[in-house]
Amino acid sequence: MASSTPDNFLGLGRRHCDYRTARFAVLPVPYEATTTFAPGTRDGPRAILTASQQVELYDEELRRESFRAGIATLEALEPDARGPAEMLTRVHAAARPIVRDSKFLIGLGGEHSLTSGLVRAVKAGYRDLSVLQVDAHADLRDEYQGTPWSHACVMRRIHELGVPAVGVGIRNYSAEEARFIRRADKPIFSARCCRESPAWIEEVVAQLTQHVYVTIDIDGFDPAYAPGTGTPEPGGLDWYQVADLLAAVARRRRIVAADVMEVRPLPPSTVTEFLAAKLVYRLIGLVCSQQ
Repeated sequence: MASSTPDNFLGLGRRHCDYRTARFAVLPVPYEATTTFAPGTRDGPRAILTASQQVELYDEELRRESFRAGIATLEALEPDARGPAEMLTRVHAAARPIVRDSKFLIGLGGEHSLTSGLVRAVKAGYRDLSVLQVDAHADLRDEYQGTPWSHACVMRRIHELGVPAVGVGIRNYSAEEARFIRRADKPIFSARCCRESPAWIEEVVAQLTQHVYVTIDIDGFDPAYAPGTGTPEPGGLDWYQVADLLAAVARRRRIVAADVMEVRPLPPSTVTEFLAAKLVYRLIGLVCSQQ
């Protein structure tokens, strides 16, 4: 028997998923081309959407049903087989009308390279935009495996857009990236710093501008909490660290768009995609609480 649950984020009925009235717009981008270890992130958006249909609509910490603001789920963006540069052009083109329609854009990936196309679209509406990056990797290489559009280069491309970024949970990067971090004075908060410094959240928020784009590479979490990712790194963040960070940013800054990338489903386990879905819903609730 076919399920009666609508096949969208959270499984919402027509009243709360209509794009015309929804405050939030979820854009699935099932794309991977530059993955360098374990493949499968192209299946991440579908897995997150399916898992989200099991998320409770009442957020017990925020004490609200945030879905009532309206969450539209768009058609998945078809991959461009010509390569990552062309795909980023397609991502940017898809995101622009969402931003122009004053929707809160939420990208679901897919590989992390996609974020630069989304940030480029959002930047057009916010001159003082900054990026909060939750990630295991710095992603600041100038190029990797022959392309500047690799997932390992996404934050370097965002830097070149003139958008400042703060990295959180970082615990793996190359000597080239270390030199760039020092030269460009990039604010990086390692996972160890987040564990040992009692003031790390306040220090992160202080580095952000008023308008913030949040990008979450799921490998920013420790693999114990999010094993389903292509490049897992030990020693990562936990749920409460990330949730508390986002709550602090929402209180003191304005979050204007977000994405969650690099979910790689590992069936029969659904741990990672459920964490990602619940995190997106928590973020939606925090944004609703900003007003």
